Amino acid sequence: MRRRRDYEALSFGVAIGVLSAVAIAFLIAPTLILLLTSFTDSESLKFPPSGYSFRWYAALLEADQLLATAWNSLVVACWTTVASVVLGVTAALGIGRSRSPWAKAADALFMSPLLLPALAFGFGALIFFNMIGLVQSIAGLTLGHVVVCVPFVLRNSIAALSQLDPAMLEASESLGASRFYTFRRVTLPLIAPGVGAGAFIAFMSSFDNIPVSLFVADARTQMLPIYLWEIIETNLDVRTAAASGVIVVATLVLMILAERFAGLTKQLR
Repeated sequence: MRRRRDYEALSFGVAIGVLSAVAIAFLIAPTLILLLTSFTDSESLKFPPSGYSFRWYAALLEADQLLATAWNSLVVACWTTVASVVLGVTAALGIGRSRSPWAKAADALFMSPLLLPALAFGFGALIFFNMIGLVQSIAGLTLGHVVVCVPFVLRNSIAALSQLDPAMLEASESLGASRFYTFRRVTLPLIAPGVGAGAFIAFMSSFDNIPVSLFVADARTQMLPIYLWEIIETNLDVRTAAASGVIVVATLVLMILAERFAGLTKQLR
C-alpha cells in the first residue's frame, strides 16, 4: 500500500512538472523570439534573424510618432496610478472591516468593471465622455483607465488591511493619536506593500490598456498599444519589435523593483 502511494505521488509530481514546463515554454518562448527578432539587421521581421544589430533600437529615437504615443501612455498610466491609489486605499479603509450591506454593495460596485466585457465598457465610456465633453482628451483617457484600475488597488489594500492587527490601531488611538495621524504613521506604513502591489498592477494595466484607449483616444492622444497594433497591420515595421523589447525589459525591471520593495509575489498570494 505504501509503495502504491509513493508511486501515485511520484506520478502526480511528474505530470505536474511536465505540464508546468510546457506552460512555461508557451509563455516564455514568444517573448524570447520577440527579443531575438528585435535585434535583426534586416529590413523585415523574420525569425531566425540573418544577423544581429542594435539599429532598430537606435531607430526608435527618431520615431517621433512612436515616442509621442509612448509619452501619452506613460502620462496616462502615471496619473491613473496616482488616482487609483487614492481612491482604492480610501475605499478599502471604509470597506475592509465593515460588514454592512452598504459596504458589500460598494465593494461590488468598485469591482464591477472587471466583470463587464472590456469592449462594451470602452464603447460606453465613449458615449458618456462625449456627453460631458471629455472624449479625445488625456483627462478622459485617465478617467476611463481609473475606473478599470481602481479594483486592483482596492483588492490588494483590503487584503493588506485584513492582516493588520486591530490592537495596534486601538493602542495608537488610546495614546491620543487622531485618526489621520494613526493612518499616516501606523496603518499606511503597514499596508504599504499591498498598496504598492496594487499600484504596480494598476500602472501596467493602464499602460497596456486597449479597450478604453481604442474608443476614447484620437490622433492627438494616441496610445502606444493601439499605435503598435496599427503598424503591425500595415507594414510589419521592425521598430515594433524593438519597442516591444523595450516594454518587456522595462516590465521585468519594474517587477524586480516591485518584488524588492513591495514583496509583489507575497502580496499576490
